[in-house]
Amino acid sequence: MRILGIETSCDDTGIAIYDDNLGLLNNQLHNQAYSHSKYGGVVPEIAARKHLIHIVPLIKKALKESSCKFSDIDAIAYTAGPGLPGSLMIGAALGHSLAYALNIPIILVNHIEAHLLSFGIEKKNIFEIKKKFPFIGLIVSGGHTQLVHAKSSGEYEVIGKSKDDSVGEVIDKVSSFLGLGYPGGVILSKLAKKSNGKKKYVFPRPMTKSNSLDFSFSGLKTSVFTAISSRKYSYADISKYFQEAWIDTLVIKSERAMNRLNLFNLVVSGGVSSNDLLRSTLFQKVTELKGTVSFVNHNFCTDNAAMIAYVGLLRLKESLSFSKKIRVYPKWSISDVTTF
Repeated sequence: MRILGIETSCDDTGIAIYDDNLGLLNNQLHNQAYSHSKYGGVVPEIAARKHLIHIVPLIKKALKESSCKFSDIDAIAYTAGPGLPGSLMIGAALGHSLAYALNIPIILVNHIEAHLLSFGIEKKNIFEIKKKFPFIGLIVSGGHTQLVHAKSSGEYEVIGKSKDDSVGEVIDKVSSFLGLGYPGGVILSKLAKKSNGKKKYVFPRPMTKSNSLDFSFSGLKTSVFTAISSRKYSYADISKYFQEAWIDTLVIKSERAMNRLNLFNLVVSGGVSSNDLLRSTLFQKVTELKGTVSFVNHNFCTDNAAMIAYVGLLRLKESLSFSKKIRVYPKWSISDVTTF
């Protein structure tokens, strides 16, 4: 059984083909970062137009490189939410059109769940990930910062989320404020390594003194902007201590969640999870707690269609049925993945 996955939730156009016996056959991605960099962030109208331009050529390329024909595809899976409405509609319209023309099932995939389960993309048995449940998921990306209690496949509870900016969003805004470009994650982490650490600056660890599992990064963003405006610190020093602040915040909240649920099985995903210092710090902390932590392969941390095709196949195997009406859910919570 082969699934064609479509990802257009934000500014990355992704197409992938996943086979239940052979695994991932092909994974195509067009990144729009260059088109948005001069604006310091994603412009929704530009993102939607770029999806229109690139999505069909990517499908043709994926089919060609995987030696597949449309007749080999057994179902279509697309990101139905959360995300930018215009971008989501591009993937939804094309997905439904293909499913209708080929007379095959259409599967709506929750983008956050796809990130959460993307650690299973490389598993030989698609149902092998079910052995991982229950676990706590830390999802950190440009659009989302969430702690999720993953009870079973399709059953999730959001136990912590950002009340304002996501951590990835703040990273991008700091990079833009420094004039270093978008996206900012890789740029700032490289710059942080150039700091000699002699001139210290202690940024706040927001909401870590509260018992809440929620996050708030707007205050940290303001503090960093203030430090930059003072012109007393090098960009390298600011990057270093800013990075330490947001990483400490994520680690403290993750530890609190594990202790509160008495569940020491952590899965970390999303674009920000590719940060090596975050990985090593979380690994050290979870090891101290005698728990286990799993990280998504770097290749699948950022938005991609492989995770959409993978979760789509999982849903199809679970015999879930989906409406054939073209639908998107820009605010679709992972707590409601079986609601469509």
